[in-house]
Amino acid sequence: MPLALGALGVVFGDIGTSPLYALRECFSAEYGLTLTPENIMGILSLIFWTLFFTISVKYMAFFMRADNRGEGGILSLMALATRSLPENTVRRKIVMVTLGLIGAALLYGDGVITPAITVLSAIEGLNYVTPAFESMVVLITLAVMLVLFLGQRVGTARIGFFFGPILLIWFFVLAWLGITNIAQNTAILKAFNPWHAVEFFVRNQGQGYFVLGSVFLVVTGGEALYADMGHFGKRPIRLAWFWIAFPALIINYFGQGALLLQNSEAISNPFYLMAPNWSLIPLIILSTLASIIASQALITGVYSLTRQAIQLGYCPRLSIIHTSSKEIGQIYIPFVNWLLFGGVSWLVITFKTSSSLAAAYGIAVTLTMVITTILAHQVAVHLWKWSKSKASLLFGIFLMIDLAFLTTNVIKIEHGGWVPLIIGFWIYILMTTWQKGRAILYRRLRERTIPLEQFCDNVTQSHPIRVPGTAIYMSADSIGTPIPLLHNLKHNKVLHERVAILNISTQEVPFVSKIDRVKIDTLMTDFYRIQVFYGFMETPKMKHILDACRVQGVHFNVTETTFVLGRETILVSQAPEMLGILERLFILMARNAARPTAFFKIPPNQVIEVGIQVEI
Repeated sequence: MPLALGALGVVFGDIGTSPLYALRECFSAEYGLTLTPENIMGILSLIFWTLFFTISVKYMAFFMRADNRGEGGILSLMALATRSLPENTVRRKIVMVTLGLIGAALLYGDGVITPAITVLSAIEGLNYVTPAFESMVVLITLAVMLVLFLGQRVGTARIGFFFGPILLIWFFVLAWLGITNIAQNTAILKAFNPWHAVEFFVRNQGQGYFVLGSVFLVVTGGEALYADMGHFGKRPIRLAWFWIAFPALIINYFGQGALLLQNSEAISNPFYLMAPNWSLIPLIILSTLASIIASQALITGVYSLTRQAIQLGYCPRLSIIHTSSKEIGQIYIPFVNWLLFGGVSWLVITFKTSSSLAAAYGIAVTLTMVITTILAHQVAVHLWKWSKSKASLLFGIFLMIDLAFLTTNVIKIEHGGWVPLIIGFWIYILMTTWQKGRAILYRRLRERTIPLEQFCDNVTQSHPIRVPGTAIYMSADSIGTPIPLLHNLKHNKVLHERVAILNISTQEVPFVSKIDRVKIDTLMTDFYRIQVFYGFMETPKMKHILDACRVQGVHFNVTETTFVLGRETILVSQAPEMLGILERLFILMARNAARPTAFFKIPPNQVIEVGIQVEI
């Protein structure tokens, strides 16, 4: 239950704040729907069955089974899908990786819109206290955003303790508001019958179909349920959903429907107009807190996604600050934080209202859900060993529903839906450019080196002078000899008494056990090859690596150790393997990447960097 309470605070913030705007947007003027009892009942029926089928069945029952050693999320699923494919399916693996990267890129677009729409929709409740606040909504929203992003540096470890209880109060208030309004018009309960949804489509035809674009707003937090699975586990998330979040959301939506049956003018903001006048200000405060928590959950998710991209080789090294000594997932990435703040602030200033932002919301999430379904199908066939017919039938149904939501969200592109697509496009370009550029750079460096075994043979024959001390040469290649080591022997004619080649690699699993962390090979006397393995949810630290070596009987005294790194100066070649603009983009990214000294927490006064010029 404590984990379920924590899951309530972190996982369900986004989907839990959708009652602030979702039902209102279903009757937006662009759809031209009349507020008749039949349409209200049809929309409520669609909301219930969308929540039930998409979240309760699709994510809770099936997708949460596709865990990568307990971790979820699009990149984790991508790693799981590619690892489950046979070795001879290279093209299919490339397709899976491409889809995973597109899905991850789109989540960045969602990460910019979610804080803007949730906080803005909460602050707009001030308009019902007094019209004088109307001109100040944008300014107050920006102030709340500034406080939110400034607070990221202290970490969710300190403020996360309050998230669960606040969201618990929020869901109880949702249920209370819904019950009080349902009691005044119990006829709304007939909307549980799916026939009302069917009649709605028959009656409204094309108009009814495109309303699905706004109905989808009720499940926009679905990906967060899957992405945050590793923080709490499946059972706590399912408990929190079925016992608290799902009932409270349905009761509140039906309460809003009951209010609309009595007073159609309440469509301007049915959520706040459900509440008694005396409770309006406390409700606005609680809504703002819930919206901040929803934003916090997504911001934290973007941090985690960025760390995964760095570890998997799709993003340059960035400064990562751990904000908790107990929870590895609680991190702060300053560059990403302020980039998000800039994007969120621009959206608030540009769109000004949550209704305008709702027109831009959904396209990125629906595309991500389509990709998640395709990747999960691969996992079901190749990892769970389902028959193709069984997997295709079930995931085909999921895909049809996802595609229905996607096609109805396409019309949002011209009204602002282009924002997350543009953000996603550039993130995808950055990730693929970095990955391809690093592969070319790695190949160029390997061409200039020799195998370690050959190097050791040469040292044995030439007997170079050995000077006191220990040198650890960091290398991305566990087979070849680091170029700084070759340069040192060529120009200085000496070697340290003890030499270690350190290679850090990321596995396609979230975490690597301490037992499997380090592999040490003794190539000759006092000459070691150390291979270190990390999961894509972990951040390497030199102190931990040296401690793991000590456990295996190889002790390095940090104060007597020199760390030697190669510093590549990347030049544009006459015959580049990348497009000229992408080549220059890669060079720019490489120049601004965090130095290994800071990223791996190496004592800076014990580091020697050897310059290497490389053409790509």
